[in-house]
Amino acid sequence: MSKIDPNLKYTADHEWLKLISDNEALVGITDFAQGELGELVYIEVNTVGKSLKKGEIFGTVEAVKTTSDLFMPVASTVLEFNPDLSEKGGDQPGLVNEDPYGKGWIVKLKIENHSELASMLSGEAYQALLH
Repeated sequence: MSKIDPNLKYTADHEWLKLISDNEALVGITDFAQGELGELVYIEVNTVGKSLKKGEIFGTVEAVKTTSDLFMPVASTVLEFNPDLSEKGGDQPGLVNEDPYGKGWIVKLKIENHSELASMLSGEAYQALLH
C-alpha cells in the first residue's frame, strides 16, 4: 500500500505540495506514482525562473519503461530544481523512489495563487482516489 503524508496537499495527477512558508512550497510525486513508474532514471525540469499556470507541465520524470509529465499543482514560479536530482548537482533520481516526500522533492515554488490550494486534495481524499 502506498504511503500518504496527511500533512501534504495532493493532485489527481499524483503530485504533492508541502508549504514551507507563506509563499513557498516543495512539490514532488507521490509514493503511489513512483511505485507505478518504477525505477526513475532521469528527471528533467527546464522551467526554473518561469511562471506557470495550474496544470501546465513543469518537467518530466523518466523511468526504465516510461516517461511521465509533471503538472503544476497551483499557479507558481519555479524557484529551484532539487540539486540532488539535477545533472548539475547529484543526479540521483532514485531519491524520488527512496524518499518521495522528503529528499526526493522535485521543485521549490513561489505560489502566485493561494486560492488554488483549496482545490487540492487532502491526504484522505487522495487515498480515496487510489481505491
